[in-house]
Amino acid sequence: MSEPEVAKNAERPLAHSRMARLWLKELPYIAVLVLTILGVAYTSISHQPLVGYWEFLALAMGVVCIGTGWLHAHSKEARFRMLWTQVLHWLAFLVAMNIIVLSDVQKLLTTPGTGLALLMLLALGTFVAGIHVSWQICILGLAMALAVPAIAWLTTYALFLVLSFAALTGIAMTFMWRHSDESGSKLTASGESHDSSEKRFD
Repeated sequence: MSEPEVAKNAERPLAHSRMARLWLKELPYIAVLVLTILGVAYTSISHQPLVGYWEFLALAMGVVCIGTGWLHAHSKEARFRMLWTQVLHWLAFLVAMNIIVLSDVQKLLTTPGTGLALLMLLALGTFVAGIHVSWQICILGLAMALAVPAIAWLTTYALFLVLSFAALTGIAMTFMWRHSDESGSKLTASGESHDSSEKRFD
């Protein structure tokens, strides 16, 4: 085995370990983003505010921010300051979320509007926390903020999307049936021609 091949074989495990470490590092952000997408999808379909879900996601986002900030802080004082800053930050946003779900405030908001307001608070809290912790968290906050108009758009055009999907499905099934009928008629015609040719030979 030549030296370049030996070097390539030695670099492969290192590349795999780097990719594994990168995925593990980005896993919390991916998990929160997936949970946000699931919450957006359920809110769009059910038209329910999902108060407890968004509050749980705020707590999970606080844990992610504290974990990320802990890795970036290099001294005990910096870690202590970051910890209390993030705790107070997310407590303030949780209090704001619970104010929105008060009965007197609920009289001014619709059910879908409550869910959008809670998601917007979560997006704002995530973006502001990311300014002090990490740029990845800022991007996550922007993605959550973009989900708010996405829910409004899906709610407005849900019937149009369902009808369009049904129409496309019907057209696709029609083409499939026609194709299957044509292929079946071709097979029948070829079988008849084959039988007639055999009779001639007989």
